[in-house]
Amino acid sequence: MASEHFFSAAISPWMQEGPGPEGDIALSTRVRLARNIEQYPFPVFASEEASATLLRYTSSTLLNQSEEVGSLEALNMNELRPNERQVLVEKHLVSPYLIKNMEHSAVLLNNDESISIMVNEEDHLRLQCLSNGMQLEECYNEADRLDDWAEANLTYAFDERLGYLTSCPTNVGTGMRASVMVHLPALVWTNQLSRILPAIHQLGLVVRGIYGEGSEALGNLFQISNQMTLGKSEKDIIEDLRGVVMQVIQRERHARESLLSSSKVKLEDRVFRSYGILAYSRTMTTKEAANRLSDVRLGIDLDLIKGISGNILNELMLLTQPGFLEQYAGESLTQEEADIRRANVIRERIKLEL
Repeated sequence: MASEHFFSAAISPWMQEGPGPEGDIALSTRVRLARNIEQYPFPVFASEEASATLLRYTSSTLLNQSEEVGSLEALNMNELRPNERQVLVEKHLVSPYLIKNMEHSAVLLNNDESISIMVNEEDHLRLQCLSNGMQLEECYNEADRLDDWAEANLTYAFDERLGYLTSCPTNVGTGMRASVMVHLPALVWTNQLSRILPAIHQLGLVVRGIYGEGSEALGNLFQISNQMTLGKSEKDIIEDLRGVVMQVIQRERHARESLLSSSKVKLEDRVFRSYGILAYSRTMTTKEAANRLSDVRLGIDLDLIKGISGNILNELMLLTQPGFLEQYAGESLTQEEADIRRANVIRERIKLEL
């Protein structure tokens, strides 16, 4: 099956390029543009027939011109197995919303999985670019190039006064959501994050969990993104977001240094206790795995644990998710079976580093 590589590897090719700028705390950057096609009803109002027509039209049009942005491959959501759809969500290549409305939806992916175009999500198109580390400007430039290419082949719904028209009023204007995934264990441990969040919200930004809106902040991983899409240019939004994320990164680094100087023994105990649990446990829940991996990643970043790649958090956070566990098992798993398999995967992965 040509698309099998999208489901067989936990780490996308773009993630293998290394940690990227500010990679000790900023794990990845994403820029997403919401676009709709003129004279077609928004997906939330579209009939089954209209949704199917829009899917055929946009997919065939973009695929026929895809050599201009690199080869794209289309995956129709209703043709995938449930665990394959879940794997795409876990790799952040599609949104949970897309697979809830899978009858006439699809995603177009390039080979290194840094470009994802969702069709018939909340809007007709969600153009998404991903990169490692903190690379907001670079990621936006790539998304802008992708947007120019799509607009050259499709006519967007656009208003001279409002900007790009979208299904949800909160996306009208630029239609852009930019986000950075950050690892903030020290700010959480010292209870500083709860004091920082209100200030971030006042600046028109939002902090969400690992899979976006409504998701839990597993493993001390948070997405910081813009909330405003109207009244500012894309570059101003990127610059504002960059400034805030850099402040958060500096706060996290300062909190880590303070923990090292004031509570080193407690910090080492927590890090090595989590390492031992990961290395020897026979069963483990998703939440416990995420928290223990966060501790170990902190220990690696602070040079308390040596000889293990810092990429272990990114890799195991994906490998231990329910979709991946079932994908590798080749069958559906009960909760108990998944917890046992998760512990096995972690033990085997840690042994590879020794």
